[in-house]
Amino acid sequence: MNRVLLLGASGFLGRHIQAALARHLTVRSPTRRECDLVGIDLPELTSLLARERPDAVVVAAGRIVGSGYDFVRAHVATTAKLIEAMAVAVPDARLVRLGSAAEYGIVPHGVVIGEELPAVPVGEYGLSHLAATRLAELAGAAGRVDTTVLRVFNPVGPGMPPGNLLRRVAALIRAAETDGGDVAVGLHDTFRDYVDVRDVAAAVLAVLRCDRLTERVFNVGSGRAVATRDIVRSLAEVAGFTGRIRDGEFAPDAARSSAVPWLCAGIERSREVLGWTPRHELTESLTTLWRASDPPAPQPADPAEPVPPGCAAIRVPAASIR
Repeated sequence: MNRVLLLGASGFLGRHIQAALARHLTVRSPTRRECDLVGIDLPELTSLLARERPDAVVVAAGRIVGSGYDFVRAHVATTAKLIEAMAVAVPDARLVRLGSAAEYGIVPHGVVIGEELPAVPVGEYGLSHLAATRLAELAGAAGRVDTTVLRVFNPVGPGMPPGNLLRRVAALIRAAETDGGDVAVGLHDTFRDYVDVRDVAAAVLAVLRCDRLTERVFNVGSGRAVATRDIVRSLAEVAGFTGRIRDGEFAPDAARSSAVPWLCAGIERSREVLGWTPRHELTESLTTLWRASDPPAPQPADPAEPVPPGCAAIRVPAASIR
């Protein structure tokens, strides 16, 4: 596979996937204006695929907040639409969809989750991803489209959405460093499997490099569960933060997370079929996240340019002015 159409390249996962694929393949990444996967109608999407003629379509687009209706539109309807369009325009292309560990729902503490485990999501978000996965499996089994779903656990790295716990904690630590206060954050007694976003991108590349896949669903995780409180402490250590971390208010979506106490990915299938294993340690992932959260330092102004009294001297590169 040489030519890839990547949808959702402007998002957290999409940016890293684009960077990884572009080093090996020809990647076309339409903007949302060119292809809003939710809003585009089926004939237009079919025409787009017929023009692009990709060997594979990678879907990194989706929603992490919203209503059940929003999730169904973003995950289920778009998958059904893509399958229909690809079956007509590019029936030999492979569809690679990024799913979610939320599809599994509640599992007993300590259980390593294999792809064969029954998926019983507890919320609308996970249910919408599971429905999209089932559509992909049915299309693949019927021979309509070559489909693959990567169930991504908790990705970590630069560019994480602001609502994410670790991104929020990084911002709180930055603020505490400035004012000398504590970090107050709501932390449930949950365990999660954290995987570096670069490893997620590598898993997508591994799928595209396989000529023939014997399975359709693959877990993408580290194979290790970490307590939420421990990873927050690890981020503080990476940041060199010596202040106090205490219990505070929970994020608005915290209830959804607390409903699933334990997640740990079984990654044997990904290792055996795709030849993929995670390569980045969690400390390394947290370090890249922390460094990316550092606001750029103001640059000194040109001495020849007077600075009004009371104003900070900031130089804006000419190239940044549009």
